[in-house]
Amino acid sequence: MTTPSPDSPGSHDSLAAPAAPLDELVDVVDEHDRVLRTAPRSEVYRDNLLHRCVFVLVRDPQGRIFTHRRTDTKAFAPGAHDCFVGGVVGAGESYPEAAVREAEEELGVTGIRTRPLFRFRYTDGEHFSWWSDVHEAEWDGPVSPQVEEVAWYAWLTEDELTDRLATWEFVPDGREAWRRYLEQRATG
Repeated sequence: MTTPSPDSPGSHDSLAAPAAPLDELVDVVDEHDRVLRTAPRSEVYRDNLLHRCVFVLVRDPQGRIFTHRRTDTKAFAPGAHDCFVGGVVGAGESYPEAAVREAEEELGVTGIRTRPLFRFRYTDGEHFSWWSDVHEAEWDGPVSPQVEEVAWYAWLTEDELTDRLATWEFVPDGREAWRRYLEQRATG
């Protein structure tokens, strides 16, 4: 399979609009993932407050992975690639609810079903930290990715994804989630 470059027809950069509003409310949590309070996303980002995110690894029936480049308007890792769809969990929202909502929004589909895999606390050691709930889903149909979120996309085999991880800029939390996904799969 020939993999499109980030500038090929799966791209819609010229249509990109601003990313999600930074005034949406999210749950601020503690080191045990217990809700402490709610705060606007802008405050959570500004003050590096611990919060919740979901990651969904979406495969097609052939096992290829939906991989995309984030729009340049994203607040975190603009323009970077990712092999997960997902995002911040809203205030009062469960991880499974957020996984379905985020996957459906970013892919432009309805009726997706996700399966939770594992959770870990991501930190870059300096500025960012959040609980990351990783899910998996299979999608057998067309996608119409959300132009506010996705600038380019393709379905990649694991080998192709491995090659791209070595040469393209990927979001750091997605890299960590992928590493842990492979580790969990290897150990059962």
